[in-house]
Amino acid sequence: MKYKQIVIVRKDLKMSTGKIAAQASHASIEAVLKSDNSKVKSWREGGMKKVVLKVNSRGELLKFKNEADRNKLITALIKDAGHTQIKPGSITCLGIGPDLEEKLNKITNKLKLL
Repeated sequence: MKYKQIVIVRKDLKMSTGKIAAQASHASIEAVLKSDNSKVKSWREGGMKKVVLKVNSRGELLKFKNEADRNKLITALIKDAGHTQIKPGSITCLGIGPDLEEKLNKITNKLKLL
C-alpha cells in the first residue's frame, strides 16, 4: 500500500514563493502531528511522498476540506498570522494525510499541480 500527503494552496492570495513554501510546510507538519503513528510510519518508509496542488479561492479550498472530513481523513487548515504579506486569519492552505493514495486521489484527482 502506498501512502502520500496532499497540500492544497490558494492561488488567489498571490503569495510569494517563499510565503507559499512556509505555509505549505505548516500544513504538512500540522497534518503529520495530527495523524495516526502507524500511517506516518508507513508514509515515512515509502519516502514521504507529498503532492502540492492549487485552488483559486477560499471556498474551493473549504470544499476540499469538507470532502476530506467526510471521508475521515486527517486535515490541517492553515490560517496566517498576518505578520507579512496577507491579512491575519487568512486561510492559506490545507494539509491532508498522510493516508492511502487511493483515498486522497478520490478527493483531489482533478486538481492541478502548483
